[in-house]
Amino acid sequence: MRFRTLGAFALVALALASGCRRGDQTSTELHVFAWSDYFTDEAIQRFEKEHKAHVVLDTYENNEDLVAKLQAGVSGYDVVVPSDYAVKQLAELGLLEPLNRGNVPNLRTLDTNFLNQYFDPSNRYSVPYLWGTAGIGYDSTKVTPPPVSSAVLWDKQYGGNINMLDDVRESFALALKRLGYSVNTREPNEITAAQELLIQQKPLVRSYTTETDVLMLSGQVVLTHAWSGDVLRVAEEAPHWKYVIPEEGSTIFIDNLCIPKGAPKKELAEAFINFIIQPDVIAGVTAFTHYANCVPASKEHLPPTLRDNPVMSPPEDIIRRLEPLQDLGELQTLYGDAWTAVKAAQ
Repeated sequence: MRFRTLGAFALVALALASGCRRGDQTSTELHVFAWSDYFTDEAIQRFEKEHKAHVVLDTYENNEDLVAKLQAGVSGYDVVVPSDYAVKQLAELGLLEPLNRGNVPNLRTLDTNFLNQYFDPSNRYSVPYLWGTAGIGYDSTKVTPPPVSSAVLWDKQYGGNINMLDDVRESFALALKRLGYSVNTREPNEITAAQELLIQQKPLVRSYTTETDVLMLSGQVVLTHAWSGDVLRVAEEAPHWKYVIPEEGSTIFIDNLCIPKGAPKKELAEAFINFIIQPDVIAGVTAFTHYANCVPASKEHLPPTLRDNPVMSPPEDIIRRLEPLQDLGELQTLYGDAWTAVKAAQ
């Protein structure tokens, strides 16, 4: 979902250097607001050439930032990439445009298992893009034996060498699962118990950030709460980094391509969505991000090491331990307040 490398910075810098800034709406610009490095340079450049357009990328670090900006009236974006529960939030707020399916014929390439999900039952607003899980990244040379439980993130021997995702729902999901609760609990006492558990952990935590790749590669931590693709990508350069989904369970997500309400270039946005879900194009994205995609025909374009990678595409016995995060409506404020209390704790 969800990492940052020099590639994205270089692309944005190039856009800025050429005078293409958000809000400067020329007839050939497409403005995309997404997770860091969620598209390959090759795909962007090919789209630009085929459609005689220029893509300008802005990035966010979590779904809450995306929803807050669109809700606050930030305009000018043509494509956004919310996770499952954020699609539902944005749709209910009236902040998404319905898709003209006639402009997205490659919808037929999608795995039907990812369609008609609870957050958009008819896929009126969203096109499934990439999916993955949250779990634990660990330095196998320093964390022994290999962890099986999320309890390792509360182990004092690793104090000062632990990172947690700076993401309210994901961090609470980890704590809730450890306590035996649903990641989507609506019980205030269970949310409070998770808050207390995260506060107990805080003295051991070096940092709270979603940019986990930097921490892993630099050796600043030996354990990190992380998304699957980020750890897999780091492991290519640093094979001692491993990934595990804790035995208590964790979360699974689907990130989606959507068009925000009032998008200046809606038809061009639909052309971009249609382009990016082509099997060969999205296979390149998966090879780059190490997140599984929602297009089965892309497998033939993937390197053998990723086609059936058990971290990228977990087996069914692990999938059964995972829950998707759901929109909790007004209860989201309770989670937000609890997360603020965790971050403020001494």
